[in-house]
Amino acid sequence: MKIKNEMKLEFLSKSQNEAFARVAVAAFASQLDPTLEELADIKTAVSEAVTNAIIHGYDSSNEIVIINARLYDNCIDIEVIDYGKGIEDVELARQPLYTSKPELERSGMGFTVMETFMDKVEVSSAPGQGTKVRMIKYISIENTETERE
Repeated sequence: MKIKNEMKLEFLSKSQNEAFARVAVAAFASQLDPTLEELADIKTAVSEAVTNAIIHGYDSSNEIVIINARLYDNCIDIEVIDYGKGIEDVELARQPLYTSKPELERSGMGFTVMETFMDKVEVSSAPGQGTKVRMIKYISIENTETERE
């Protein structure tokens, strides 16, 4: 598949930046003419991934979270990257209701939400090196049909 467009976004790991990241990725994804539901799915998944990076990846709000996004003919490929603590057991972390910070009253549903709203979710992580969450969302063909002509 040929990349139609791509972007890179870096911001401090402050909770206020979660909304900024969500809106920036949604604006970028809008080039594919997604439905409102598809756009909402992307925004929700990005929110969860960025929140995980901020809450679980770092103890400080002065670290960097990176988002790389690429547009193809019929999908958006999004990576949310932190260079924080990493995840010791990725499969355990992906289980519904699991949280590494129960004292913060987190629901433990972040990865489950991402998997529900995106078509593909991959998580790669190493303790002490950080985490990369890659998410792919396919956009309805009806929406992009006129662009292909």
